[in-house]
Amino acid sequence: MTRLIDWVDARLPVVEAFRKHMSQYYAPRNFNFWYIFGVLAIVVLVNQLLTGVWLTMFYSPTDAFESVQYIMRDVQFGWLIRYMHAVGASAFFLVVYLHMFRGLLYGSYKPPRELVWIFGMLIYVALMAEGFLGYVLPWGNMSYWGAQVIISLVGAVPYELIPFISAAESKEIGEALVTWVRGDYLLSEATVNKFFALHVVAIPIVLLALVVLHILALHEVGSNNPDGVDIKKNKDENGIPKDGIPFHPYYTVKDTVGVVIFLMLFAVVVFFFPDGGGYLIEKPNFGPADPLATPDHIAPVWYYGPYYAMLRATTFDIFMSAKAWGVIIMGGAILILFLLPWLDRNPVKSIRYKGWLSKVALMLLAADFLMLGWLGTQPGSELRKFMAQLGTFYYFGFFLVVLPFAHRFEKSKPVPERVTGGH
Repeated sequence: MTRLIDWVDARLPVVEAFRKHMSQYYAPRNFNFWYIFGVLAIVVLVNQLLTGVWLTMFYSPTDAFESVQYIMRDVQFGWLIRYMHAVGASAFFLVVYLHMFRGLLYGSYKPPRELVWIFGMLIYVALMAEGFLGYVLPWGNMSYWGAQVIISLVGAVPYELIPFISAAESKEIGEALVTWVRGDYLLSEATVNKFFALHVVAIPIVLLALVVLHILALHEVGSNNPDGVDIKKNKDENGIPKDGIPFHPYYTVKDTVGVVIFLMLFAVVVFFFPDGGGYLIEKPNFGPADPLATPDHIAPVWYYGPYYAMLRATTFDIFMSAKAWGVIIMGGAILILFLLPWLDRNPVKSIRYKGWLSKVALMLLAADFLMLGWLGTQPGSELRKFMAQLGTFYYFGFFLVVLPFAHRFEKSKPVPERVTGGH
């Protein structure tokens, strides 16, 4: 076996790669609960890939809704695989949101980890595209009308902002792009076929490539920690960080506990609450797509809720239509996250050592995002519209005002030279 491993390693450095990224990759010794969500994201990604491959064996985009019913009713354990995939989509977004929040807590986007953050955000955007495409594939009634709403936003983009394009030409471009995205003049079998190809082949390839780049970039600069201290500054005579421990076996064993607990909770949802009370799988989606039966309330899945709330909260017509402004604000809410490494001017990375203003502002941002997420899944009303407008205002205010300037009005604690035990 040793000779075989040596033979393979001479031609493909598997052992060397394992050492570099696992057994000789030194991670800070003070990782806490928040650092489990990156590993959980990989676990859910594997679940989505395996269950997705299995579902494609029985799914037919030319007979979409009926093929899903066939999987649920006639294929042995088809209901289980389908629910694992459907619940896994929500689990993926949940762990990614918590992973991103950890980055905000401890400043994991600050130098030298800007590229790690950028790749992570590209993963998030690819995941949003993958989630939307997969949402359409069951071709239930909410899938149909949700696709109708989201695809129509392509036509609402204000292309007249591009030089030498008039408002009339912008409308023509928008209508042509909507038709191109649909693959037909109306939502049809051609749309499902196109979305199926993108969901199963194109986006997963991009997603896997970005995950690899994200991990490679992380291991090049090293992991951040709850103290925001660079462990590479303090090394022993062998060049090993004094505050670091090998990722394997220490964190692989520790993370296994978190993975097992997560899988137990995941199984509870899959077996007992697969529809999540209508939040994971909407009730209208249990019926086939019907262009003549509009659901009482068209809303996206919960993980798109905050951005949908921002879209609906935009009601002013200044220079452009409210829908165009809504698309700009919704897109800007995602784009602004890419700029986080340059917007945050606070010299302190970790929330542990920032002043009270930064701490309160970050907690309010988390509450604001949850509120927007809830508003995005609820029927519209004047009160909810006003709440969404306030939430949108604070969301952008946090990134454009709090992050660049809050440190000037607060007193930070001294940052230690070495990592601490959390005290």
